[in-house]
Amino acid sequence: MTDWKMLAGTATRQLRRNGFIGGALALFLIAIAPPTAGAYGFTGPLAWWLLLSFCLLPLALSVHLLFDAALFRLAASHDEENAGLAAIDDVLARMGLGSREREPASLAERLAGCRRLVWKQRIALVAGAALYAVLLLDAADGACRC
Repeated sequence: MTDWKMLAGTATRQLRRNGFIGGALALFLIAIAPPTAGAYGFTGPLAWWLLLSFCLLPLALSVHLLFDAALFRLAASHDEENAGLAAIDDVLARMGLGSREREPASLAERLAGCRRLVWKQRIALVAGAALYAVLLLDAADGACRC
């Protein structure tokens, strides 16, 4: 197995892992918020909309990461790096998500873009968890009921 194939395979596994774990954490936040709100009575609808947005953003990024993982798996199925990256560009062009006219990005540039997506997902998850904690403490009148 060539070096770029191992790199693409590793990226596929990591992107899939980050996509599933990030999505599961966002769904967990969405799932625990309503029962907790019923128990302690969260304040105002604005807080709910903010919490929902900070949970839906990581879900959307999880879908994007899983799509990228599938694209890197497609690239790893080719024998040469250029052929694999051209296959990714072809799929994106057919779906209307990219143009064939631009110069194809290298594997390192594509992986850097995926790393940025993972960090955006993590930041959104931390912001959602922090917002949930603040709302929970506010509902409990500042007292920790642990």
